[in-house]
Amino acid sequence: MQFLLLIYHQEANEEKMTESELGAMHQEYRELVGDLQSKKQYVGGNPLKPTSTATTVRLRDGKKLVTDGPFAETKEQLGGYFLVEAHNLDEAIAMAERIPAARTGSIEVRPIQPLAQQVTA
Repeated sequence: MQFLLLIYHQEANEEKMTESELGAMHQEYRELVGDLQSKKQYVGGNPLKPTSTATTVRLRDGKKLVTDGPFAETKEQLGGYFLVEAHNLDEAIAMAERIPAARTGSIEVRPIQPLAQQVTA
């Protein structure tokens, strides 16, 4: 079963980190990815560029509205994701707690619903 681990953090906190702290954190991410890859649990993942680069698209009454920035102002921003293979939610949670950003932000664990399993009307 696949799970998406959505990484939420405060972008401002990363800006306050020293080069050494950033390097150590990035090394933790590399080690985690390497471990998950060796267990064939890592499907994919990427960090996201800052929310200042985001564009939000909405359709209202058939009209497109495009705005700069994220959908909503929040204390934490979506900073990246891991797509992992896990036997169950408990195993996915165990992976999520190893993500460095879990110490200062939060990791949302969501099961993937493959398109082939969706019910069609």
